[in-house]
Amino acid sequence: MGSRKRESALARKLTNQDVVKALHNDCPSSPRKMRLVADIIRGVEVDKALYILKYSKKDASNKLEKVLLSAMANWQTKNEGADIEEANLIVKEIFVDSARQLKRLRPAPQGRGYRIRKRSNHITLILGTKEN
Repeated sequence: MGSRKRESALARKLTNQDVVKALHNDCPSSPRKMRLVADIIRGVEVDKALYILKYSKKDASNKLEKVLLSAMANWQTKNEGADIEEANLIVKEIFVDSARQLKRLRPAPQGRGYRIRKRSNHITLILGTKEN
């Protein structure tokens, strides 16, 4: 590897030191329902986001809570010596993209069949530190 590539890779690594990502692909729920919960925790501190997700009545909050805990564990492995409470982590970015659809047929009147689309989504959650 050339010196210029090595320097740019090192600079990229240093800028992404505080940023941690967690993914959940093919989550079996509608993206529209998942986005309602994702919008609530976007830009919120990690402790407060966990509290919101734990006491939310939506089913999507259980899946998002697992993704958030996974992102926190990823941060813990990346920064072994640091304490997670002192890091001032926030949910920097969270986005929900649509994934594959399972297509099924439901019997309808007069011999027809209505199509049912069972949707699923991809969740991407990025944690970062709060910048003052």
